Amino acid sequence: MNEEELKYQISITLLEGIGAIGAKKLIAYCGGAEAVFKEKKSALLKIPNIGQKAAKTITKSNVFAEAEEEIKFIQQNGIEAHFFLNKSYPQRLLHCEDGPIVLYAKGNMDLNAQKIVSIVGTRKATVKGKAFAEKLVEEIAPHNPVIVSGLAYGIDICAHKAALKNNLPTIGVLACGLDEIYPKAHYSTSEKMLQNGGLVSDYKSSTKLFPTQFAERNRIVAGMADVIVVIESSEKGGSLITADLGNGYNRDVFAVPGRPDDSQSVGCNRLIKQNKAALIESAKDIEYIMGWEKSSSSPKNNQASLFVDLSAEEQIIFDQLKNGEAKALDNISLSVKFPMSKTAATLLILEFKGVVRSLPGKMYQRI
Repeated sequence: MNEEELKYQISITLLEGIGAIGAKKLIAYCGGAEAVFKEKKSALLKIPNIGQKAAKTITKSNVFAEAEEEIKFIQQNGIEAHFFLNKSYPQRLLHCEDGPIVLYAKGNMDLNAQKIVSIVGTRKATVKGKAFAEKLVEEIAPHNPVIVSGLAYGIDICAHKAALKNNLPTIGVLACGLDEIYPKAHYSTSEKMLQNGGLVSDYKSSTKLFPTQFAERNRIVAGMADVIVVIESSEKGGSLITADLGNGYNRDVFAVPGRPDDSQSVGCNRLIKQNKAALIESAKDIEYIMGWEKSSSSPKNNQASLFVDLSAEEQIIFDQLKNGEAKALDNISLSVKFPMSKTAATLLILEFKGVVRSLPGKMYQRI
């Protein structure tokens, strides 16, 4: 870790009124986090949507001492700071415009694992809802996904505990700095998670906890995953925010249906009715839509044929793959503007036709 670079990277997150979107724009125009602070005010004012107030904030800022204190904290506590332009940063979050500039992480985790599933739901989970969460995690365990949630009461903590029980890595996204566990009742579980998974946050240490931060952290819960499963939600549950964010990020969202008169099923039923989520009854629904049912055996014909018949959609995706170049599923989906599940399913068909091969890390390549 280059401390000098990290100082500027953290510093830009501390600028009031700039935000992740504004910071990314500044970094792109100036050529780096350090360059932003060394740029003249007159040059900053030429950047679109950077007005007098923002330019003054940058040139008159005194955030370096605070950033240096944060560097000391993360070094003393075994925390890693992932800048959004580094390879270690969760690559799925790169496709989220409001993804964090710096993501703090503690534990033993792969932020770019091949399969990541976020499981969210009400804090007032029913016995039935908890049982569904436990069974779902158990059923998808053979695929070895990372289970992500928010460490909250109810469905969140149930998903984390189920992951630990099934020896799956699990990551908790906090709405505060990594110096605090909220709620405190989940401290012991969070300690176990550090062995296989861990905790992440885009808030620095000593950040005071405000209600709005729970909604803000949901963009990470949604953006980090391939799949978002909502298990029980009231009419205005926080998990609905996660589902909406997931739809905006082109993620595959699933919701567990419930009785019309069940207050904890109103949100899920509405997501399904509005076509914002696919109905899920078991892990088989995820396996089918995400193409996880793929046989472990490879297609017999590994030689690409010049005369293979491709549908229009298959051709569009095939054309995104240049000879010899491997491309990530996320990037392909973004380029062709297909949902992730549709892109994955089409790539699977192309594999069976012997014209595409899958590589580790959700990468694909022409044969």
